[in-house]
Amino acid sequence: MKRALDLLLATAGLIVIAPLLAVIWLAVRLTSPGPVIFRQERLGLGKRPFTMYKFRSMTTGNSDAVHREYVSKMLTTEDGGEPAGGLYKLTADPRVTRVGGWLRKTSLDELPQLFNIVKGEMSLVGPRPVLAWEAELFRPEAMARFDTRPGLTGLWQVSGRNLLTMPQALALDVEYVRRQSLWLDLWILARTLPAQLRRGAA
Repeated sequence: MKRALDLLLATAGLIVIAPLLAVIWLAVRLTSPGPVIFRQERLGLGKRPFTMYKFRSMTTGNSDAVHREYVSKMLTTEDGGEPAGGLYKLTADPRVTRVGGWLRKTSLDELPQLFNIVKGEMSLVGPRPVLAWEAELFRPEAMARFDTRPGLTGLWQVSGRNLLTMPQALALDVEYVRRQSLWLDLWILARTLPAQLRRGAA
């Protein structure tokens, strides 16, 4: 049922938002040199790697050293650190383009992951897909998050978003895996848009 819902809603979503995808594609293409789609290897079900798609929101040729330091600090400090620009995101990141900043604030940069869902690499609801080096910093109890497909949205995204520390978000990922059901997925999907609208208006 979960896979059927993913396939149905992701396919329908791609058809409905095709004009929006075209507008975003054009905006990224015209405002910043480089590929429109950013491809990155992430870990999915069973920690198997897959290529995740996003609209590119940064200039090309950047080092990820600052991002690694920020995420590593939040994952290894005793209290989980204080999220600055939101989980896994820096504030005032000079690498982010003007259009990219808007895409990130509205999460529209994530829309190409609907193709990952159609391909069966991701789900509409599940833990956030992470990088391999990030997973190496997780505590053992967080590894249960890899027992299901990563998602476009999830429990922590509708339970505090930027106000959560990373350990808190990881704990919610594990809670989702333990409680997952069709009804929980529908509840999370119903709460995702209102949560995103509140964030976009902030």
